[in-house]
Amino acid sequence: MHKGKTAVTLMLLISLTVSSLSFAPPGADPRQIMEGVYKQDASRDATWRAMMETTDKKGTVRKKKFTFRRLGSLGNSKTLVRFTDPAEVRGVGLLSLNQAGSSDRQWMYTPAIQRVRRIAPQERNRRFLGTDFTNEDMAERVLDDFTYKLISEGELMDGHKTYKIEARPVSPDRSQYSLVYLWVPVDVPYVIYAQMYDEKGQRIREYHATQLEKVAGIWIAKRVEISTPNEGTKTLMVIEEVKFNTGFKEDLFTQQALEKPDLF
Repeated sequence: MHKGKTAVTLMLLISLTVSSLSFAPPGADPRQIMEGVYKQDASRDATWRAMMETTDKKGTVRKKKFTFRRLGSLGNSKTLVRFTDPAEVRGVGLLSLNQAGSSDRQWMYTPAIQRVRRIAPQERNRRFLGTDFTNEDMAERVLDDFTYKLISEGELMDGHKTYKIEARPVSPDRSQYSLVYLWVPVDVPYVIYAQMYDEKGQRIREYHATQLEKVAGIWIAKRVEISTPNEGTKTLMVIEEVKFNTGFKEDLFTQQALEKPDLF
């Protein structure tokens, strides 16, 4: 092969390789970028065991363990969180319906009172069991609950060039946040950093996902930290085990099943 043709071929291969590293092209529609984040997880269900480590403003650290299960596709699903340790939170459960058009979305079961309680929309911003995760944060966000705007491209975050996307709820009843900034790597369809703002424009929460890896062809973050800057607290969530497509029945995700922690 002539040197000229070889050079052209090499340049073509390099071009194809570089383009294949990005799941969305430059100037891509932000809605399409977020759809890529959601669709990369094509699992029918997911199960993971995790630990939460909460640090208060005095530096006191408390740990909790829980199991999470999801039925359905990411952002259009039913999820169930059940705490297993320590003893004072064992059996506490949170059922969430993450579906467009659903107004009643969350219910909590507390063993101490042996009752399932609906979480009202105005309670979405409350801390979940003393962590920096709110009730809303413990559910999966519905893609259609927000509108999206591309703010910038190429900003470096954890060694990745990223898309910075502005997300706003389609109506105030869809989220406790009035504005969320999301950073998505151009080469990995996953939100690795986010800043959440209230209606006054104050940044009230930050999200940072690290230790990205693929499990069964699906990107996950093994470590996620949520912090509340104005209160000086943070919560680190570490995923210890994750499984996809193990198969379980839909009747596990009901208010009746929520009252039976032994089923989990």
